[in-house]
Amino acid sequence: MKIEIIRQEDQWAEIASQWNELLGRSVSKLPFLRYEFLRAWWQHRGGGEWPESELFILVGRAENGDLIGIAPLFKAENDDGKQALMLIGSHEIADFLDLITAKDDLEEFLAGMLEFLRVHESEWDVLDLWNILDDSPTLDAVQKAAESAGMQVKVSQIQPAPIITLPSDVDEYFESLDSKYRRELRRKIRNAASFFLPVDWYISDGNDLSGEIADFSGLMRNEPAKAEFLIPKMEAQILAIAEAFNEAGMLQLAFMTGGKDKAAAYFNIDFDDRIWVYNSGLNNKFQTISPGIVLLSYLIMDAVEKGRSHFDMMRGDEEYKYQLNGKDRFVMRIEITK
Repeated sequence: MKIEIIRQEDQWAEIASQWNELLGRSVSKLPFLRYEFLRAWWQHRGGGEWPESELFILVGRAENGDLIGIAPLFKAENDDGKQALMLIGSHEIADFLDLITAKDDLEEFLAGMLEFLRVHESEWDVLDLWNILDDSPTLDAVQKAAESAGMQVKVSQIQPAPIITLPSDVDEYFESLDSKYRRELRRKIRNAASFFLPVDWYISDGNDLSGEIADFSGLMRNEPAKAEFLIPKMEAQILAIAEAFNEAGMLQLAFMTGGKDKAAAYFNIDFDDRIWVYNSGLNNKFQTISPGIVLLSYLIMDAVEKGRSHFDMMRGDEEYKYQLNGKDRFVMRIEITK
């Protein structure tokens, strides 16, 4: 196997279709590893999170030239002040990240990648891999490969990421909830339906994406923490990500309306037989009808009816995720030093 390095965006664009094809066979099929998403992240540097950075994508090819592995890395000074190689998407914008390679090629690709990094050790201090799911085969494989190469490895747990396994029937899903919460959720759905203004919900067709993302950002700003997060660079980043997922046919931008106003919104991703819940926003004047949880309930029911296997609540341990039957996984950080 031969390892090549990509440092320029035009070189990267040349393998876009091969990139996504390999992802379809990879150990971790994550929407945040799609070429479209990572390109959008790179063009805005995570909403300004990494202004001083450069591409350091490592590509593994078989002797016949076939693409067998990708480490989608960039180089920047990390939070510890070290010259770090990190996964593109790190670490606020992309909930889950990983290497891109088929399971049968993982060990060979890791060995080749680490040997390449050993030869080029003057360019980096730490390989700092954020947001690897704890059930990813990469987690154990990279530890073993790094230790075999004489490198130091530190693994730490970052935060939980609950996921809901969906049954094939909506009634079966509701029966899986705690009885007290099931009654409460059904009460909230009835309460919203009987509101004095007509309440409805829809999934955007993407025809007015910039306008609807502006509406979505406006709803996000009703939460103080999200308002602080939404600096102009981050707004531009969110729009670019929405455009990227829309381009790939994966965007699920959903709104609940109360009369003529938007009451709640979810920015989700429909990918690999599951719905990934990326972000949300609320209109506080509709808080009496709990629009956020009601819209989320409709989206879960829609996912069940469409035969999706999972509803991924992604990072964060908010109580409602567990009330909706979310079960914990965790995202991890792997630090490898010479």
